[in-house]
Amino acid sequence: MAFAVTPLPYADDALAPAVSAETLSFHHGKHHQAYIDKMNAAIEGTDHANGTLEDVIAAARGSNQGLFNNAAQSWNHGFYWHSMTGDTNSPSDELTSMINDAFGSIDELKQQLQDRGAGHFASGWVWLAEKGGKLSIEETHDGDTLADQDGVNPLLVIDLWEHAYYLDHQNARPAYLKAVTGDKLNWSFASENLARGTTWSYPA
Repeated sequence: MAFAVTPLPYADDALAPAVSAETLSFHHGKHHQAYIDKMNAAIEGTDHANGTLEDVIAAARGSNQGLFNNAAQSWNHGFYWHSMTGDTNSPSDELTSMINDAFGSIDELKQQLQDRGAGHFASGWVWLAEKGGKLSIEETHDGDTLADQDGVNPLLVIDLWEHAYYLDHQNARPAYLKAVTGDKLNWSFASENLARGTTWSYPA
């Protein structure tokens, strides 16, 4: 079974001006596709070809860095597309309560996501996650992922690689982070992930 790029759950221009249609075209159609293609080539004819993407990530971690990077990046990008939205939405009551407990307010959470993302050295990802019934902000470097981490349920992620924002914001990562945390985070998706209580599965 070959894996496919996760379809965008919105129009190409839905995230503009925070993320332009041009950026999405390259990011989704070129970068994500390249990770998928390299992973599919690597697993063709192996047992991994019949597994889930999460299985591929877990099996490759620590044993096959090339496969791990492409599998993890494929998963991260699929999760990122769903973490963004062009629609106005709000966290569920449960998620709102947990945000207030952990960060004081949703505005403070957004500010901390901006600060952690801006301070993250080089490429990577900044996550909102649930661990042990509490919310936390997590960072992963390069192509690393929370997809296979026991006891951690990722709720949202923001891509910190330059290809996620350079066409729109040049090297100003803070401007990108302010724009996407302003009104592009998909709180409905985060609320669903929290309510489910298990890590999101990459679509087969």
